[in-house]
Amino acid sequence: MALKFITAEEAANFVSNGDVIGFSGFTAAGAAKAIPTAIAQKAKAEHKIGNPFKIGVITGASTGDSLDGELARAEAISFRTPYQSHPDLRKLINAGKADFFDSHLSIVAQNIRYGFYGKLDFAVIEACDVTEDGEIVPTSSVGVSPTICNKANKIIIELNTAHPKELRGMHDIYEPKDPPHRKEIPIYKSNDRIGSDVIKVDPSKIVGIVETNRPDEVGAFSELNETTKQIGKNVADFLAHELRTGRIPKEFLPIQSGVGNIANAVLTALGENESIPAFEMYTEVIQDSVIDMMKAGHVTFASGCSLTVSPPMLKDIYENLDFFHPRLVLRPQEITNHPEVARRIGIISINTAIEVDLFGNVNSTNVLGTTIMNGIGGSGDFTRNAYVSMFTCPSVAKGGAISAIVPMVSHVDHSEHSVQIIVTEQGVADLRNKSPKAKMEAIIENCAHPDYKEQLWDYVKIGGEKHTPQTLAAAFGMHNKFAKTKDMKNVDWREYLHD
Repeated sequence: MALKFITAEEAANFVSNGDVIGFSGFTAAGAAKAIPTAIAQKAKAEHKIGNPFKIGVITGASTGDSLDGELARAEAISFRTPYQSHPDLRKLINAGKADFFDSHLSIVAQNIRYGFYGKLDFAVIEACDVTEDGEIVPTSSVGVSPTICNKANKIIIELNTAHPKELRGMHDIYEPKDPPHRKEIPIYKSNDRIGSDVIKVDPSKIVGIVETNRPDEVGAFSELNETTKQIGKNVADFLAHELRTGRIPKEFLPIQSGVGNIANAVLTALGENESIPAFEMYTEVIQDSVIDMMKAGHVTFASGCSLTVSPPMLKDIYENLDFFHPRLVLRPQEITNHPEVARRIGIISINTAIEVDLFGNVNSTNVLGTTIMNGIGGSGDFTRNAYVSMFTCPSVAKGGAISAIVPMVSHVDHSEHSVQIIVTEQGVADLRNKSPKAKMEAIIENCAHPDYKEQLWDYVKIGGEKHTPQTLAAAFGMHNKFAKTKDMKNVDWREYLHD
């Protein structure tokens, strides 16, 4: 079948109001760019003449400005799932102008196959190569691209020459069968490869190819500061201690790390700690720090869903593919985040929290319980199934006006039954095999900022002698204080007590 080349505007003209589109992308890496921008322009034109125009948007995770940003600013999104991080899209969602379905990333592909999101009209996929017999080579991420290609009625390709065709071989494309026919996912170590190096589709479904040359819209992360460095050191010191005691095997275990500045600080600290041997990663997002550690010999192999690295780092990878091909693999998120694999290979999961309560429940998505930040992402997939599950965060935010340690979290993403270790720049709270009271003491003494310790102990005192010393009338006292005064300090717990 001959490949048909079209413009981005011609591709957008295929799309109608109410369509549901699956886009490639897991973070800004590998995200479609030209076509969603053209769809946003079409939406603006339709709105200008009084016509409705919105689409449902399904991706792997967050994407770049040319997708989430452009569509959000055009108010062209009816619903969005499963994860987002763009400020314009966040604003649209929190204003109630677009529905957002927060979801564990491991389950998205299965939900698509089961039809939980309804029909899928189009798949829009960024590729570095495509053949006439329907072989698609993804670029810097995989996400849910295999599943949306298989389930969509039609496929449109963004053939992006900013990514070399020589990427072929870095991807491991595998879709499990659905129940009741599913067998085990045969990954027993991080570097096992179990699938194809391309996405294979019926070529008759490819209705057009848009040629582009646009780099990934991955922004630079902030420089490490003293707080993030100390958090990283605390994590590394804790894991080194676990290694010495034999609670982590001497050959160590695969690391799963979230995305962002704290994750970079943690990985940097692991590489600098001489007690920790070179290790593998089985994770979602591969960041600059992972590549630096790989070149230094601290990381021997990295399995992920996306190469979310800075432009200079991606250039370095592409110029040295002979080195990186045997050391990197990119898989669908259904496999990178699969609970079965995480449990089998015994990952150490390290993710970030917005707030943690005195008993180990974690909120990683909502500010004051109502305003979405990004979403749960893959943190739940890994936390519930990890050999060791850790959450990190600074002990305070907003110049000290917000404590990350609170009596009760305003939104629960990870329950105390899944959360084992809490780490702030103040220290480490090991919650394993502890009663609620013992967890509470460990968290206040080791993780709370000194400005809030006395206040948190005063809260505990009003609870009296209980198995879980929680006082429901006062549990959100710190949140209420911040809502009124923009500062969580100096709560008078007595105002919440009644005779």
